[in-house]
Amino acid sequence: MKKISILIPTYNEIENVEPLSVAIIEEMQKMPQYNYEIVFIDNNSQDGTREKLKQLCAGNKKIKAILNAKNFGQNNSPYYGLLQTTGDCAILMCADFQDPIDMIPKLVAEWENGYKIVSAIKTTSKENKFMRFLRTCYYKLIKKFSDVEQIEHFTGFGLYDKAFLEVLRDLKDPTPFLRGIVAELGFKRKEIPYEQQRRRAGKTKNNFYSLYDIAMLSFTSYTKIGLRLATFIGFIIAAVSVIIALVYLVLKLIYWNTFFMGTAPILIGMFFLGAVQLIFLGLIGEYILSINQRVMNRPLVIEEERINFEEE
Repeated sequence: MKKISILIPTYNEIENVEPLSVAIIEEMQKMPQYNYEIVFIDNNSQDGTREKLKQLCAGNKKIKAILNAKNFGQNNSPYYGLLQTTGDCAILMCADFQDPIDMIPKLVAEWENGYKIVSAIKTTSKENKFMRFLRTCYYKLIKKFSDVEQIEHFTGFGLYDKAFLEVLRDLKDPTPFLRGIVAELGFKRKEIPYEQQRRRAGKTKNNFYSLYDIAMLSFTSYTKIGLRLATFIGFIIAAVSVIIALVYLVLKLIYWNTFFMGTAPILIGMFFLGAVQLIFLGLIGEYILSINQRVMNRPLVIEEERINFEEE
């Protein structure tokens, strides 16, 4: 009997974990031909989620939990959780019901058709329209400048065959970006559209800083445009500066007594060049930070406790 692992990362989701586990169990009972496990990986919740997960694990041995010692970020924790699953495939989904439970049979059906990766793509969403617009612009930008294929509106929600999970285990990347890895190294893939639902309860944990961090991780991992732009724009500014200098020289020679340069062009040029330099120093710093994190090779996650894994 094939086994399906369902991985759910959590952080302060006390209102959602129990109804979510009930909904998943009900969905899996409609597919009696499969064994299954539900694996929660908690990123050091502070609202009682961990205690609720312990209760769920005590009542059902098919429910497992990994409790992280600290919050290791929304990239590392799900990635590490996938590596701990024991099924023939693993389904990654969020804990707030934005990823529809009824998508599970559709994902499994495509997996049975031979696809090693089944990606759920947000074609429509009930989220804030402005946020969706910003995400769309981001995906278009990364896709245009990336050296490898990029998947638009893919959050990681989908099914991954155990063969692909072995690829992830061999990577040993201390700063993994799952969406990029799926696009770059993934096997035969099927994309399934879905409508992202509203959060059932609680508040989103994403903020400007966390979203910026994810954006920069993908930008520095899969594009060279930041460094190339610094070179290109440097050449362009140098050429424009030479032209302006020549124009000023000619005007001064022709209108020696009436043409005054003034200090305004000098000040504007200084501020402009200073701003350009700071922008590209920041971009270079992002690349260096990415290199630094990989060189340190710290573990993805440190576990504080795992529950029900001894049953394997």
